[in-house]
Amino acid sequence: MAGLDLAIIAVFLVGMPLLGTWIGGRQKSSTDYFVSESRISWWVVCLSVVSAETSTLTVLSVPVIAYTATPAQGGMTYLTLALGYIVGRIIVSFVLLPKYVAGDLVTAYAFLGKRYGDGMRATASVTFLFTRLLADGIRLFATAIPIKLVLAQYGINASYWLIIVALGIAMVFYSFFGGVRAVVWVDAIQMLWYVLGGVVVIWWLAGKLPDGWLSKAADGNKFQLFDFTSSPLTGAYPFVAAFFGGALLSMASHGADQLIVQRLMATRDVKAAQKALIASGVVVFLQFAFFLFIGVMLWAFYNGVDPVKGLKLGNKDELFGNFIVTELPSGLSGFVIAGILAAALSSSLGALASSTVTDVYERVRKTPMTDDERLRHGRIWTLVWAGLLIVCAGLFASSNKTTADPIVVQALGIAGYTYGALLGAFLLGLIFKRVTQADAIIAFVTTVLVVGFVILGVKFSGSTPQINFGKATADLKSLTGWWNTPLGVAVTLLVGGLLSLRHSRSVPVGDELEVKSEA
Repeated sequence: MAGLDLAIIAVFLVGMPLLGTWIGGRQKSSTDYFVSESRISWWVVCLSVVSAETSTLTVLSVPVIAYTATPAQGGMTYLTLALGYIVGRIIVSFVLLPKYVAGDLVTAYAFLGKRYGDGMRATASVTFLFTRLLADGIRLFATAIPIKLVLAQYGINASYWLIIVALGIAMVFYSFFGGVRAVVWVDAIQMLWYVLGGVVVIWWLAGKLPDGWLSKAADGNKFQLFDFTSSPLTGAYPFVAAFFGGALLSMASHGADQLIVQRLMATRDVKAAQKALIASGVVVFLQFAFFLFIGVMLWAFYNGVDPVKGLKLGNKDELFGNFIVTELPSGLSGFVIAGILAAALSSSLGALASSTVTDVYERVRKTPMTDDERLRHGRIWTLVWAGLLIVCAGLFASSNKTTADPIVVQALGIAGYTYGALLGAFLLGLIFKRVTQADAIIAFVTTVLVVGFVILGVKFSGSTPQINFGKATADLKSLTGWWNTPLGVAVTLLVGGLLSLRHSRSVPVGDELEVKSEA
């Protein structure tokens, strides 16, 4: 790489935080800091939602899924998830969004507080905080991968820890000063930038690939969209598991995860939030298809050699970044890398801070906070979570060589432990009128334990389950992760619904559970 590439990258990394701070302006209230006083256009929020849920993981890891897919797996079967995502978003748009936006809430978990009480609100919020910390730790680590590769071209062997600290400082800068408005606009800009970078890659590869590469890829099932043959229990992306699991996963991530809900509540009204959410599902489908196609082109370019054994990379997720810094000409390489690095600035810090202050700290404190106090604590917790996120990302970087899964699959796997319980808690309160806060908390904890047990300790030999806490093997496979959220929702509704039968009448909204029991 030439100095031009480094200059482009440096200007981008410095310019994006400054631009975000300028766009965010000065926050005059905690509402402005957390939800931008609901003034942002739906299309900007739509792009921000897409960026927040995909970002660097999509750019670096989704091409690897298509590249490494065997003929039996199919190269495009990952898109089955995206179809489920669209369905899940439509349901959330009409079931949960009106309660958040029209209800003038700051976090999604405030709804649980109104329905059950502060105990359930805090339980869900703390679960979100730790799940988001782990998932975004992987995201931040993913963004450090191309930077490490760029610096290696100049003989600089920078550690992942050092790179992650630098990225964390850039991310916290505009989140601290600009609030959610800065986060949403930076998300939208960086999403457009890395998609444009992908267009550059496709244009360059199209001129380098040999004749007949498309037919060769088709013969290798690289364009297979649906998988109806592999096991629905243990297959990579079997249609039933991926579609229904994707729908419920999307309902959880976009209806019960403050990272996304915070952005949707920054729109002007319910209709704007609904348009932003549904449109984001369509954009995500197209974006997944776009980066999977890049993976197929890379497969043709490298003749399908193993990224680790054949290309001598540290792990398979370095494939796309390695291609950019070693194959693209100067200027183009810097442009594409800058777009990928911008994805690091898709910040979850505002969501973490808002949930900590309004759902946990303010409930523990008991006495009401003034708006100035809420704003000050929001900024303090933005800094605290930035530090924790940097540590978490560094730990993932230190341990990533021990796993064979692409990082995007690892990130979704973390959410699988708790998303079913979170979504189930919301649905439980809507469906069962007699369920109390105690019922909901018991159902929530039970679900996390059951799902964790299934993920860690249940393996399948064919279609026969057995308890085994060892590693999955060719003969003994784990349940595909796409069933984790549906399983969690089912357990929550079953346990909570049965417990609610003890009570003789409906629970008033916000009542602290003074319900006469029939038991």
